[in-house]
Amino acid sequence: MPVPGAEVEVLIVGGGPVGLTARALLERWGVRVLLVEKHRELSPFPRSRLVNVRSMEIFRQLELAERITAAAFAPEYGRIRFRDTLHAPDFATAAMIGVNAPVPESPAIGVVTSQDRLEPALLEAAESPTRFGVELVGLAEEDESVVALLLDRRSGAESRVRARYVLAADGANSTVRERLGIDTTGPGAVGRVTTVVFDADLDHWSARQPAGVYLTSQGSFLPLYPEGGWAWFVPTPEDTAGADWPGLVARSLGADVAVDVLRVQHWVVNAFVAERFRHGRILLAGDAAHAIPPAGGLGMNAGVADVHNLCWKLAGVLRGWAGPGLLDSYETERQPVAHRTLGQAVENSKLMFQVQDVRREQLRAGADAAPDRIEPPWSEQYFAQLGLVLGVAYRSAAVLSDDGAPPEPPGTGTTYAPTAKPGHRMPHLWLTDGRSTLDALGAWFTLLTPAPAPWTPRATAPWPLRVEPLPDEHADLWGLGRQGALLVRPDGHVAARWSDGPPGDGTLHDALAAVTSG
Repeated sequence: MPVPGAEVEVLIVGGGPVGLTARALLERWGVRVLLVEKHRELSPFPRSRLVNVRSMEIFRQLELAERITAAAFAPEYGRIRFRDTLHAPDFATAAMIGVNAPVPESPAIGVVTSQDRLEPALLEAAESPTRFGVELVGLAEEDESVVALLLDRRSGAESRVRARYVLAADGANSTVRERLGIDTTGPGAVGRVTTVVFDADLDHWSARQPAGVYLTSQGSFLPLYPEGGWAWFVPTPEDTAGADWPGLVARSLGADVAVDVLRVQHWVVNAFVAERFRHGRILLAGDAAHAIPPAGGLGMNAGVADVHNLCWKLAGVLRGWAGPGLLDSYETERQPVAHRTLGQAVENSKLMFQVQDVRREQLRAGADAAPDRIEPPWSEQYFAQLGLVLGVAYRSAAVLSDDGAPPEPPGTGTTYAPTAKPGHRMPHLWLTDGRSTLDALGAWFTLLTPAPAPWTPRATAPWPLRVEPLPDEHADLWGLGRQGALLVRPDGHVAARWSDGPPGDGTLHDALAAVTSG
């Protein structure tokens, strides 16, 4: 029989980067959280490799950016290189924009790092209880809560936890999504891949031309850590049990190299979006809500953005300054982003295969006829996805129209034009005290205005709000008059914009009420 359990405000299911980020964000709001993860420890596999510039902006808010960067590769590794073999010269290459060098649109820079380096930093970013080796095996929704049945996989003991809400970040094979009967749309499983983690002395082939990924005809080779270690990504062979992994890796390298295989993992490449992100008091995030193929490094980052969007809304509902209907805006805002992200990843895959197909045709025509370099089909646009990661525009009841105009449609995956129109991420510009406009944001609503006095909050309780002075030159850039203002949500997206002074004493109060009512 299960033993009685605790009561928490939010139960997080899944201890990967998305669940751990949600735990840190919710704790910042003072929300009582329990995280459960069915595996007994953090993943020892490198898995996700890219933390993009938007995720680093979020981690900057959590004061984690410096620690993550310190354990990551230098910016010059923010590049993908195509080679016939690892020891051959590049025949094509492309930069990871926002990773290989700073971009003027952000105070942060993305990094190439392995997930097993990222997760410990996220785990230590919060103190809320985390139970590893504990699996969710049952869910029962009640009027004001959800009762979860948990199984301790070590002892076999069962317990119950009552939570106001459940946040499911338990991966593409989500137990929660399956138990709720939520279907998915998209291709589904699109391939099987094996990751081989190994040690070998490959520096003489890569040190002078560093990259985060070397794509060859024999699979992808990825440096894992600045101090050493490699991974080989290859389609899963038919006979995995009898595979000679050291021999396979050595042959794929195309040279006589000693290979020490440390770990082997077989996994499925999934491609889908859940038909619903919310079922009553249960919400899906990360791969549980959308599984994104790895080309472009978009999947984990989309999950981090999910919980950045969701956690302030959960906190508002739990603390009473937002209505339960606000949670509906989570799916309204993030599901379209998931579909666009999936589409971009599919396009990235096509471009990747296209350049390899061109190279194979050249080599079939004869090695002597194959040029040293080929013109990539994307003209340096592969990984140039600022429009997708910084240009997201939300349309929901949690965004007020700009003087009656609807929010701007999102940019394409490769184009980003900063704008302060409602629904968009707050643009980065430097304030007079050396902070970024993004540094002014936090676990509160932010009102940015060149004239703070007329906007001094009156009767804006219970909403958390801070007023920040805005330099006049920034006001001009964003279409604000001398007494105009921007109201920015805790997730950094503009909720409302007034081109000039407050229309009335209740303007700010009414806007906050409208944005948080759902």
